[in-house]
Amino acid sequence: MAKAEKNPPASRWDSEARLLAWLATCASVLSFLAYYQRGEILLYGDAVAHINIARRVFDSITPGPLQLGTVWLPLPHLLMAPFLISNVMWTRGLGGSIPSMAAYVFAILGIFRLVRGFLSRDGVVEMPARIAAWSATLIFAANPNLIYLQTTAMGEALYLAFFIWTIVFFAEFIYGETGVGWEKSLTRCGLCLAAACLTRYDGWFLAAAMCAAVLVLWIARARNRSNKKAVPAIRSSAVFRFILIAAAAPALWLIYNGVIYRNPLEFENGPYSAKAIERRTQVSGNRAHPGEGNLMVSAQFFLKSAEDNLAENQGLQRVWILLACLAAIVATATKVLDQKLRQRCAPLLFLLMPLPFYALSVAYGGVPIFVPQWWPFTHYNLRYGLQLLPLFSVAILLLVYGIAKSSRLTPKLRAVLVLTLLTFVFASYASVWRAGPASLKEAEINMRTRNHFEMQLASLLQKLPPNATLLMYLGDHVGALERAGFPLRRVINEGNHRVWRQPNDSAGIWERALADPAHYADYVLAFDGDPVWQAMQTQHLRALIELHVTGQAAATLYSAR
Repeated sequence: MAKAEKNPPASRWDSEARLLAWLATCASVLSFLAYYQRGEILLYGDAVAHINIARRVFDSITPGPLQLGTVWLPLPHLLMAPFLISNVMWTRGLGGSIPSMAAYVFAILGIFRLVRGFLSRDGVVEMPARIAAWSATLIFAANPNLIYLQTTAMGEALYLAFFIWTIVFFAEFIYGETGVGWEKSLTRCGLCLAAACLTRYDGWFLAAAMCAAVLVLWIARARNRSNKKAVPAIRSSAVFRFILIAAAAPALWLIYNGVIYRNPLEFENGPYSAKAIERRTQVSGNRAHPGEGNLMVSAQFFLKSAEDNLAENQGLQRVWILLACLAAIVATATKVLDQKLRQRCAPLLFLLMPLPFYALSVAYGGVPIFVPQWWPFTHYNLRYGLQLLPLFSVAILLLVYGIAKSSRLTPKLRAVLVLTLLTFVFASYASVWRAGPASLKEAEINMRTRNHFEMQLASLLQKLPPNATLLMYLGDHVGALERAGFPLRRVINEGNHRVWRQPNDSAGIWERALADPAHYADYVLAFDGDPVWQAMQTQHLRALIELHVTGQAAATLYSAR
């Protein structure tokens, strides 16, 4: 029988949390320094775009919140903005990495708190629970793809932190009995859920499911009010407050899009939405990607992307799925977990939410996922599979705890089985490190020519006279301006107009500059096919230089004056 610690003092929990926070911070900083030295934190075009959307809020001809745009949700950009005021933090991408690195630390603390809370019994912490909690936390924190992405301005680490803490507070609400602290957990859950909804659209799906769960729980407990042995009913004010907080974020974004773009669903069906991009890249009569319109195939691609984030070897990938299924059996169909622990598994079901969300998104939302093992045999949005990392971490936790608690196994055999599981995880992650994290390879493969092109453009822009103004479409190559340290307030771009003036703003700076570039800008940078290039076909400006890189639209720099 494992020894238990009864009513451990708060300092014990705090000391473990502090130790974990320091370890996570060290891992985050060291990995950031390694990737920064190799110039790999700005490989993703989306990371560069995130950084420059945040920068445009204050560095623009027309600064303000309207520079946040519509497709991407605003919270990641708002969190980056203070760190991007420094030109050094902007040009080198450091400011975009800081929120992701902080989120990585908080996500690790969240996993630890979630599993410790799940396995604790009225203040009693058994040694198997401690071993399982540290095991799950290590599996989550040591994932090579998460370690890489948390060094970038991508939103995966940030969303994972809000996602995990939403479930943490929801679990604490479920595990509680009554009182003010109980309702505070529900309110905190709502706040984390609102933050998740302002970070990624995954959060909207999670919010709908969690609000439905709270309503069902509220109704069920209200009906059992006459049963003295039943768990006390939930106050309606707490439920309504939770739903109001959770619904506020999506509602505000819909209102923002409705007021500014005259279309509440601009982010979903507008010209820059995933569906619009899919239509532009789709070959007539063919599907844009294998999962289009097929929910089952889409789910398979998402699961495969999750496997690729866990292991490189196909055999090891299959074992992860096998272990997850085995963990589900342990939790529901065996006596390894007692009745109380099986009931406490309910909040953990929310860890499954990414699977239906991404299956629906790939099938019907214009969000393709490509994996190198299946046609078209390339890397695209592989990082989305990382959203299932908390689920797999908790699955290993259940197996470790089940082994450690089993009375049918000798202490020696229990130790051997636990070490075998951890060795398997180590082997999986080692295979990823040897081949390179899938998320890193995705960025290298898809952005190689683009990054090379932008480096050449940056060299060209650095040679322009001081205080020169530029007319340029930022949608494709804003990274060149960032690399060159060219202030965005000296660039007339597509964000410098009033988008609520439909179909265009004839009095906007952008439209006027396209019609008469010599009156507004010193130089014009056009890329074949973009709006500036189209406008220049009717102008008679002197071309100074043309830049050609294979796989990229040719760039032409004009002298406007």
